[in-house]
Amino acid sequence: MSKHSGTANKGQAIAVYGAGGHTGRFVVNEALRRGLAVVAIGRDASRLPAGVPARVAAIDDAAALDAALAGCGVVINCAGPFLDTAAPVIEAALRAGCGYVDVTAEQASAQAVFERFDAQAREAGVAVVPAAGFYGGLADLLASALAADGPVDDLSVAIALDHWWPTEGTRKTGERNQVPRVVLQDGQLVRMATPAAERDWAFGTGHGLQTMVELPFSEIITIARHLGVRNLRSWLTLASLQQIRDANTPPPEASDAQGRSAQRFEMVVQAGEGAGARRAVARGQDIYAVSAPLVVEAAERMLQPSFSRSGALALGEAFDAKDFLKALAARDLQLQLG
Repeated sequence: MSKHSGTANKGQAIAVYGAGGHTGRFVVNEALRRGLAVVAIGRDASRLPAGVPARVAAIDDAAALDAALAGCGVVINCAGPFLDTAAPVIEAALRAGCGYVDVTAEQASAQAVFERFDAQAREAGVAVVPAAGFYGGLADLLASALAADGPVDDLSVAIALDHWWPTEGTRKTGERNQVPRVVLQDGQLVRMATPAAERDWAFGTGHGLQTMVELPFSEIITIARHLGVRNLRSWLTLASLQQIRDANTPPPEASDAQGRSAQRFEMVVQAGEGAGARRAVARGQDIYAVSAPLVVEAAERMLQPSFSRSGALALGEAFDAKDFLKALAARDLQLQLG
């Protein structure tokens, strides 16, 4: 449990929009595990989890969204595609004076949030933190931890998944998100070259040497936002991309008491190349499940009376990255920093 949980303002609930979805259920359970008050919100009452207050609000019903966020201090948006859901939920959060966190992997959604809502969030005195899940947030934290120890002019993010069993939401987002992907080159966001480049990457025990394909997610947007990196490229195991592109690949199935799949991951953020390279590494189980402690840790910290940040912020910008990662290390991640 986070060291912050004993002092959280538990009079304010954490709202989870999309609570009936695969990731949303992990988020609700993680908040309950920490003893936090939770309000489950979704578009379909029949899909919302039992045992917590439930409110129904369609994404295009501003009045219902306002009512759903009443009494909440932070809303965690787990309902993709975020190109469609982020703006309406953020607008409702700003009207309610409520913080906002989401789990988008979509570059275009994260970029739009930073560009559109930074000034409004500052004026409202609340923090808006897009892309705080496995894709986006975890790499941002690892990069921020590296940046605390030295220059990070040139970064690579490499992700190994032993399987990628996609959820219904992942498939819907893939169909909706046709925006060209971008990378960071010479300090500018530029369109990724196609066809996507490939390279080999040596991971630790469990993944070993892998063929990688260039596939940038929302970490490009979040890291570029605040770390002053000049060049940043992201790589995913080619086998994982082939699995998610295969319509016959099944969705994840629970393999333990927490409902996590058996999927194992390793994420490496590397500054520089060769013998002088510095690495921050995170290993764990189930990319969807691990998004829950990431976003709930953020929400819990945002409820602290001492938290005073406002505006649209990347995860590693809003919080001390090393402290944040250490809070997750005991239960959710195996970390190697430096």
